[in-house]
Amino acid sequence: MRKSIITLLLLASFIFPQTDSLNKSSWTTSGNLGINVNQISLSNWSQGGDNTLAWTIVTNMTANYLENGWNFKNSLKVAYGRTKLGDTEYRTNDNEIYLESVLSKILGWSIDPYLSNTVRTSVGNGFDYKANPVVQVAAIFDPGYITQSLGFQYKQSTFFTTRIGFAIQETFTNQYRQYTDDKETLDKTEAFKFDTGVESVTEGNVPFEDNMLLTSKLRLFSRFNSLDVWDVRWDNTITAKVSKYINVNLNVLLIYEKSQSLKTQIKEALQLGFVFNLF
Repeated sequence: MRKSIITLLLLASFIFPQTDSLNKSSWTTSGNLGINVNQISLSNWSQGGDNTLAWTIVTNMTANYLENGWNFKNSLKVAYGRTKLGDTEYRTNDNEIYLESVLSKILGWSIDPYLSNTVRTSVGNGFDYKANPVVQVAAIFDPGYITQSLGFQYKQSTFFTTRIGFAIQETFTNQYRQYTDDKETLDKTEAFKFDTGVESVTEGNVPFEDNMLLTSKLRLFSRFNSLDVWDVRWDNTITAKVSKYINVNLNVLLIYEKSQSLKTQIKEALQLGFVFNLF
């Protein structure tokens, strides 16, 4: 846990500038903390069932710089949650760090050149609960994914942006080398993998009704040596603001990465929670 906290502090210091810089009008920042809790307690209940407690903490932060034709956009998402059913041990239900920085030069054209860096990993330990006994399959930066991309982006609307470019991706592991192992080298198990390819990222933010917002982010990555296979990460959230501090969220996350699983992964969560603006 201490390792996770230290990493989060390093990420925060990397993405967000110092206080003096934030006071300048060129910077705009935002940050919120969401706490979602679901609890069922049964006592002398004759119709069956079990006690349940589930909680998730989600933090979203942004820091954007715009001046002299340069736009430096940073975003950080941290999500961690656990579930307890009856007398069983707590199980992790959300476990993600997603840090993205995009530097672009505004030329006044329909498209602008950009340079981006993306970091993806888990907050803490991850487990395969279908295995018996339970098997750990991930830890913070084990695996960790870092992707750099250079290309062009289209951003002519406040609701929609898309970019595509040449990309390089580094995958780091320590114990869980199934994510980096080269199957063609039978005499060793690699802890690092380097890929070159194409990355595309498309984002949409569409408000509707008076208090609802749809956010969608689709990331695609394909390696030059296997352009018929694409990594897919499609994150969709509908947020309904009930009051100043209470939101209802529906999140659907679709992931396909061949190194993780040959099957498409889908996570759906409908939650009522509390939201606090940090700054």
